[in-house]
Amino acid sequence: MPSIKLNFDDVREVATALGSIKESTIHGAPSLKVRGKLLVCQALHKSAEAGSLVVRISPTEREQLISENPDIYYLTDHYANYPMVLVRLSRLNRKSLQYLLERSLQFSEAKISKSLRRFPTRSATRKRTVKS
Repeated sequence: MPSIKLNFDDVREVATALGSIKESTIHGAPSLKVRGKLLVCQALHKSAEAGSLVVRISPTEREQLISENPDIYYLTDHYANYPMVLVRLSRLNRKSLQYLLERSLQFSEAKISKSLRRFPTRSATRKRTVKS
């Protein structure tokens, strides 16, 4: 267990240092997003333990995190169908938090890029069709 307990201010500080992260809210609680998509927020659902975070992560990586560190990472039925993992923030150290947020950012940006390739904006479509 880390000697200094982390809080959401620490999460904000680490996440915003990674780059294109913006502060927002979700259901009135602070959250951090990348291009409008949730990256991390406080876990608000009653199934989550107090002081937990919800972090967007690939389902494969979620399984790995939970199997390797079930005292830190967990899942409840409410979050099972989403690419999210619950994190007991009080048991996480700053280095692990940074790694987790980096992985979350990479996963989120890959999903956003894939979505943009599948559904380009009208202006991007127009530019491609204007060629002579």
